[in-house]
Amino acid sequence: MEKHDHSGVFGQKTELVFAILSGVAVTLGWVLETFSGVAGRIPFALFLGGYFFGGFYVIREVIDSVRVGRFEIDFLMLIAAAGAAVLGEWFEGALLLFLFSIGHALEHYAMGRARKAIEALADLTPATAVVRRNGTESEIPVDKLQVGDTVIVRTNERIPADGFVVKGSSDVNQAPVTGESVPVDKQPVNDPDEALENWVQLDAAHRVFAGTINGTSALEIMVARRSTESTLARVVQMVAEAETQKSPTQRFTDRFERIFVPTVLGLVVLLLFAWVVVDETFSASFYRAMAVLVAASPCALAIATPSAVLSGVARAGRGGVLIKGGGPLENLGTLSAIAFDKTGTLTEGKPRVTDLVPSEGVSEDDLLRTAASIEKLSDHPLAAAVVAFGLARFKGQALDSAHDLESITGRGIKGQLDGDVVHIGKDDLFSEIGGPPPPAFIRSTVEELETNGRTTMIVRRGEHYLGVLGLMDTPRESAADTLTRLRQLGIRRMVMISGDNQRVAEAIARSVGLDEARGDLMPDDKVETIQDLSREEKVAMVGDGVNDAPAMANATVGIAMGAAGSDVALETADVALMADRLEHLPFAVGLSRQASRIIRQNLWMSLGMVVFLVPATIAGLGIGPAVALHEGSTLVVVFNALRLLGYRDDIDQKSDG
Repeated sequence: MEKHDHSGVFGQKTELVFAILSGVAVTLGWVLETFSGVAGRIPFALFLGGYFFGGFYVIREVIDSVRVGRFEIDFLMLIAAAGAAVLGEWFEGALLLFLFSIGHALEHYAMGRARKAIEALADLTPATAVVRRNGTESEIPVDKLQVGDTVIVRTNERIPADGFVVKGSSDVNQAPVTGESVPVDKQPVNDPDEALENWVQLDAAHRVFAGTINGTSALEIMVARRSTESTLARVVQMVAEAETQKSPTQRFTDRFERIFVPTVLGLVVLLLFAWVVVDETFSASFYRAMAVLVAASPCALAIATPSAVLSGVARAGRGGVLIKGGGPLENLGTLSAIAFDKTGTLTEGKPRVTDLVPSEGVSEDDLLRTAASIEKLSDHPLAAAVVAFGLARFKGQALDSAHDLESITGRGIKGQLDGDVVHIGKDDLFSEIGGPPPPAFIRSTVEELETNGRTTMIVRRGEHYLGVLGLMDTPRESAADTLTRLRQLGIRRMVMISGDNQRVAEAIARSVGLDEARGDLMPDDKVETIQDLSREEKVAMVGDGVNDAPAMANATVGIAMGAAGSDVALETADVALMADRLEHLPFAVGLSRQASRIIRQNLWMSLGMVVFLVPATIAGLGIGPAVALHEGSTLVVVFNALRLLGYRDDIDQKSDG
């Protein structure tokens, strides 16, 4: 359906007011004509009023359509009303225009609700911001903020721009942008200049988004993006663009209408000449032809899918999920398989110490303190994991002082601790450096840990082996529950694809409840895996939107995790989970499943009504009942689609509980 301006003398409600006036005029005219002895001029004048108010916006839309060479549903309705007037059936014609106009007015009102749900996102950003420049505070419009400005956000105020905290600590409600139900704690950065250059890579504890709500303490925030480039602005723009993207069902209905409408017009022309072969007057044939014209207009069919798509995209946007149009919305609802990247998707994306296995006579604390004291001199990610675990275990106590760190590339490190030489590394390190080889206990421990997907570190102090540390990129806490919910939604096959070795991939898969894991994959291998899966069934690829972009592009639907603030993820994916929260995936799939069901219901309802009404009007059903049923089905279709705006899933209900 085309979008036209439906405002007027009564503002945005003018179309609805005109439709009501048309109904009042038609009703009064019919009552006076049927039950009183007033002159026929008065009911006639009222019917003319019904024509004027009921046909005002219909004529406007017909003129707009004819100017560009289109003859649409409104044109058919206008012809039917004019035909009724020619026959002297002024009441029938006025009733037709009243019902059609009230149907359109309520349809536009209902569709407006869905659009307002989208536009409400744009209203989340405050109009002004308190900015500090040259030591002076002033309130300026948000669109005047510059990158590098410092804005002051008081408690319970909305944050005016994308940026990062430079002073103060608080909790921020990020639900408007990311859909997270729990506020996120925010802390200031150490180096504002470095943070400004690398805003996208900043930790969630520092980064903030326009439109989110500050909590219990005031914050000072450095602006990292202008208002037109904020994450919220980009989401609003993309959601608005998604409204214009046609889904497979919309393309089908467009093709159907291009064939159906000329067929109906041909049938109407034949019915106009029914009086030639049937014993009836021309006026009876003409009336029947007009009734068929009304009955066969595919108005409900035209609005069936766009209304559901618009409502679904709007609801997803409110839940922190960006769905880029009808195609991804429908495809997401028909998936039977999902492929997950491992690192950062099913797992936290950073290693953690999971196992401490000391040798006989050595305590876990001695093993860990020795390892952490040496590793604190290294900048390797595994070293950082060991140090973080040690500081947490020893509750912030200072580690021992180590020195003379030496890296043994690809094998491990060596350092000095209290006069002892300490080696930490893989088992093959100790065959190169001399000294006693690892004892059987150490070797069997390493083999067992690596079989379970751990990365291992052997620790030797002097000539004595202290034990083994096992590290692992651990699964997200929500991963197992998320996969269970996806199975309940009908996803039959879930596969993990990873560049890590097969044993690590299988260990992670087992821990989260996946049946299938494919490791040792290069980016090209991931693409090939997705292509193989796509040949068997509809498959989604879930990744971070950057490294997994080629695989996502080859999937039925590409889904990016943690897309808030990331231009690449927003541009790459068909569906973007704004928060780095895997548990939002079942919400997106469930919403799309519901949207697919509603689209099918709407199609059956709209086509079924046409299939019923065309034969019924040929058999003698009048224009009035035909219009009532026809426009009634249109409204049912629209309000059925609007149910998507109220869609709720388990996460919604838990957050309310």
